[in-house]
This record gives sequence, C-alpha cells and structure tokens, in this order.
Amino acid sequence: MKISILLPLKENFSPSYPGAVSLFINDTLKSSEFKKEITVFGYTNYKKRFNQRYCNIEIRKKLFSSQNKEYVKKFIEIEKKNNSQIVELHNRPIYLKYLVDNLKEKDYILYFHNDPLTMSGSKSIKERSFLLDNCYRIVFNSNWSKKRFLQNMKSDAINSEKLIVINQSASKNNINFKKKDKIITFVGKLNRAKGYDLFGNAVTKILRKYKDWVAYVVGDEPRDKLDFKHERLKNFGFKEHKDVIKIYKKTSIAVVCSRWDEPFGRTSLEASANGCAVIISNRGGLPETITNGRILKNLTINEIYKNIEFLINKPLIRKKYQKLSYKNFYLSHEYVSKQIDKIRNNLIKINKPFLSNFQTNLRILHITNFNERHNGRLFFNTGRRLNNGFIRLGHSVLEFSDRDIISRGKSIKDFYGSDTLNDKLVKTCYHFKPDLIVLGHADMISKDILYNLKKDYSNLKIAQWFLDPLNKNGPDFQKNKKRILDKSDVIDSNFLTTSPDALTFLSKKRLNYFIPNPSDQSMETLNNFKKDCSNDVFFALSHGVHRGQLKNRSSDDREKFIRSLINKCKNIRFDIFGMDNIQPIWADQYFKNISNSKMGLNLSRGTPIKYYSSDRITQIIGNGLVTLIDEKTRYGDFFDDSEMVFYKNIEDLSEKIEKISENEKLRKSIGQKGKAKYMKYFNSTLVADFIINKTYEINNKKKYLWHKP
Repeated sequence: MKISILLPLKENFSPSYPGAVSLFINDTLKSSEFKKEITVFGYTNYKKRFNQRYCNIEIRKKLFSSQNKEYVKKFIEIEKKNNSQIVELHNRPIYLKYLVDNLKEKDYILYFHNDPLTMSGSKSIKERSFLLDNCYRIVFNSNWSKKRFLQNMKSDAINSEKLIVINQSASKNNINFKKKDKIITFVGKLNRAKGYDLFGNAVTKILRKYKDWVAYVVGDEPRDKLDFKHERLKNFGFKEHKDVIKIYKKTSIAVVCSRWDEPFGRTSLEASANGCAVIISNRGGLPETITNGRILKNLTINEIYKNIEFLINKPLIRKKYQKLSYKNFYLSHEYVSKQIDKIRNNLIKINKPFLSNFQTNLRILHITNFNERHNGRLFFNTGRRLNNGFIRLGHSVLEFSDRDIISRGKSIKDFYGSDTLNDKLVKTCYHFKPDLIVLGHADMISKDILYNLKKDYSNLKIAQWFLDPLNKNGPDFQKNKKRILDKSDVIDSNFLTTSPDALTFLSKKRLNYFIPNPSDQSMETLNNFKKDCSNDVFFALSHGVHRGQLKNRSSDDREKFIRSLINKCKNIRFDIFGMDNIQPIWADQYFKNISNSKMGLNLSRGTPIKYYSSDRITQIIGNGLVTLIDEKTRYGDFFDDSEMVFYKNIEDLSEKIEKISENEKLRKSIGQKGKAKYMKYFNSTLVADFIINKTYEINNKKKYLWHKP
C-alpha cells in the first residue's frame, strides 16, 4: 500500500528551522510499520532534509496565480503516476477541494495542527461539511481542536467516527533528576501571543530576588521586539530541536503562558517528557499536553511570578511535579505512531481476517422487514427468528424495519421513500455504532451508503441473508439474482437458503454460505407427534406475504401438483389454503390449523434445487408434523428416513402419505425425531452464531450439521 504525505507549502522538512508539522511527521515515521511505503511531498529550500523518503515539489512564482494552487497542481501530476491509496494532508484543508476533483479514488486523511476555524477551507460550516464528506478520517491534535471543528455543526457530526484525536508526540529521554539545575525555561516565539511579555516581566523579578536561579529563553520573533535584560537571563535565539531537548533535560521549571488558544502545545509536551515542573496557561489544548503540572488561574505577570516562586520555595513539591510528569508521560513517538498506523491499517483491513479485535458482545444492526405495519400478522418470520438467535448469543441488536420506514417516509419529494430510509440508516449508525450490519432482503438500502459507512466505521462488517429461490427454473430468477449481486461489492458475506454449489453467478471474492431456515424455540411450540390429529396433510400457499389474500395468478405449478395429489389420495384428508377460493392463513390462525395435521407438504415453487426450501419447512418440522419433501432437494444429506419422508415423484409421495396415515406409531415417531433433530441442529441461535463466525472468518472448531469446511 502506497501512502503520500503532502506538507503545507513552505513547511521546511529539514532539521534546519523545521516547522511543528515536519517534526511531528519525521518523529512518527521513524516507528511506522508503513515507513517503506510512505513518501513525503513538500517544498523545502534547505538542502539538508530529514532522513525520510522525500520528494521536493519545485514551483515558480507567477503573477496573478496562487502558489498553493500551483503546488497542489504539481502534486496531482506526480500522484497520478505514483498512484498511492492514501493521501495524508497536514494543516491545509483548502487543498482537499483541489485534490478530490482530480484524484477521486484516493482515501484522504486530514490532520489539523491548528484551530480549524482560523484556516482557509474549514472556517465555515459548509467547508467543514465538505471535509467530513470527502475525508476517510480527520485527525486533530487535541480535543479542543476537535470541538472547534464541530462548532455549530449538525448533531450527527458530533458522533462521527471520522473525527479522531491523536495528540502530538515527544521523546521520553533518560533523565537524571539529581542533575536538574536551577533553570527556568521559556521556549517559543518571543511575542505577546505566546505570553513572552508576561514571562519576561515575571522572570526578571524572580531573578532579582532569587540569586541562585537563572532563566533560559529559546526562540525569536523579528516582528515583535520584546527584549528583557538581566545578567542571568540568557536568550539563545533560535536553536535546533536537539539542542532544545538538551536544555529541557537540565531545566527545573518550564513556563508556557500563551495568550492565544494553543491547539495543543509542543513546548509543554516536551518539557513534561523531559521531567520539568511545568506551568501552563489554561488556553486551547494546553491542558491536554501535561499529566501533572500547574495551570495558571489568571494570565497575569503576578500569577506567573507566584507560581514560579512557589516551585522555587517548595523543592519537594517541585521534584514531585518533575517525577510525576516524567513517570506519567505516555505520548511517545512510538505510541502516537501506532495510533496513526491503526488508521492506515483499517483501510486495508477489508482484505484481512478480523480476528484480533473481535468482540464477544457485538452491536448488531439488523435490517429487514419486521412488518410492524401488518399488526402482528407476519410476526412469525425468519427475521424475528434470527433476531432471537443474535440476542440469545449475548449481542445487542437494534431492529431496523426497512419496509416500515419506507412506508412512513413516502412523499411527493421522496416518492419511493428510499431517501428517507437511507438517511435514517446513516443517522442510526452515527448513534448506535454497529459492529455488524445484517441485511435481510433490504433491497432499498443503497450500496453507496453501505460503502460510505464502511469507510466511516473501519471495523464494520456487513452480512446478507437471502431466502428467496435462486433456481433458473424457478420464479423471479433474474430479479432475485440481481438482488443478491446488487451489494456484492460492499458486503463481507452472503448466507443463502440455496446451496452456493448449485449457483454459478456468485462472486468468488465474497464468502457465500448455505444456511437452513432456522427454527426457534419461542415460535415452534406445537408437538403434533404427541396428539391425535383430524387431518392428514397440511399445505398452504401464501399468495404474496404483504397482500395477505388471494390474488390472480397466471399459473402456479404447485396448484396443479396439489390437485393431482388429492386425486391420487382418495382416502386422505387434506387441509389446503391459498387455492380454490380458500384464503391464505397467517399467524395464530396458521398455528391453529397446522395443529390438526399429521403431515406437512414442503413444496416450493420451481424445480427442486440443492438445499433450497421456503421457510415453511421450519413451521412443519418444527411443530412435530411429518415433513414430506422432494429427495432432489438433497435434505437427505442431513436427515434420514426416520426423521423426514423423501419422495421421488407424485406417485411415490401418494404411496408414502397413505402408508403413514395408516400407521400412527410410525407417524408420531417420524414427527418426534424430525422435530428433535431440526430444533437441535437447525435452530436460530446456531444459525445466528454461524453468520457471525463466518462473517468474521473465525476459525474455531465448532461444527454445524449443514456445513462442511
């Protein structure tokens, strides 16, 4: 994976007068696992540069032309040949709008080192919304900077996982606290924004009173002439970074008293890392730079003087601050580098097994038709069964009923309700933060929305289950095939009630598995094998689940099959619904009728195909009826003749029906054994567990009756 880092224009990627951005990048790159894949792009005049893979972008000044635009234009030309996957921008949000127009397929990570509200490209809400829409991640160096970015933004943005805080880093050097000298140090621009005027006045008073203490000042500022004189105040001017660290190693007290809101504050961070007793102002992100130190209540000369004097007169407290600052410091280059690499790694995690971070308690967003608008008529469905399975496994499950949301969301502006549905999905994910999205026939969910969600939530997995027939010689084959393939680029796994072995159109790039129609202990509650039944064979056609009543069909081969079967079985009592002007039955009415039958015919539309069955098989076998099923479905791979009745053709079926109707002992035995096995091995908890384990590619030793590894 190639990664390109684009520096701000004129950011010196050199140990000679480097900027804070260059120091941060150089320090963290040393420990990065991607070091060999990263190229830093910049515009540096100094010949001496940091020892990293670097490309200098040469530009010339042009009248009436923006140097920033020319700089980015040159980078785009190089990047088209370089073809990196990730482009990391530092401190120049304005560059993004130039880049996305020309380099559309890149993943952009934007780093803020300053206040977002003061920078071109992120001042307005519109600009910040653009950044959120087009960046894979936006990284802030402090929580303060992140809060500034979110100022007046919509509430959805507040919970966005695109926004990450990664503090700057510093080296934690070996410190000999016995060699700490009586030195008070100020490092930074010598101007009023940094509070140097306040420090200068306070420290000269200290030096006049405490004769054994000295003050070191490191920095310059040609535009703001603040010149404090004292024989023990040593102004070193600008020094290279390594020399600043040497001074901090000897320093006892470090003062960072900025007036302006420091987004983070590298000087106080490095002072802490080198065991100084640190005094800071309560501005911006400065309080986030220290673990133990003194925060000024008021930013005045007198307050700074009092805090320095306190540490001078309390050597034990001063030593305590020094040692605690050093002991509790954790923002090392190595630590911060790992945080950055974690972001980069998440972009390629889709190609890796997701094992290391797997949780036993997942947040699952289950998107299917929970049929709220049908007043309980369609409660007993596969979506509910799987939902129960996920919950029994200990996961948090949020039901997202897509068809109900569409029904409520239709309007003149949103005729099909799909915009409402997908907008609600995005907002739900922002709040719920699912680990796994499970789709069940959720055709109106946009694959583009799912793609964006996977980019927003790098650990997110998406699974899809599908129950409808996928037989070339069955109903709606082309339509159902299209439904399966529609989201194939963004889902991690497919779970089908048809054997994938029998299907040639499935993508080899995705995980495809067979699952049985799951039974559920809370729904399959009848035990017909324990009782006498007035009817022999039960069969029901649905005529459209949502319609719920008879409708005109051009043809249905099952009706012909049933009529022919009835004619062959003269002495058999059939209980048939959904044909010959007898309305389909649902919910409680369905269970009341099925409870009076000895056998149930598991007959699906189209020619039999390996392992396919509608969910009626669960309702038949799960309630203790003898299940009559075509042997070409290959369910004989899982059950034997003592548990299911397999038939070759209609003649064979009619003979077996008559045999079982005359033998109550045999009927009850098959019904009991069939239910016991199906409920044990094909239950919703096991099927839900299978979906999770296969989606996350967990290679455990658990065996499933329907799956051969």
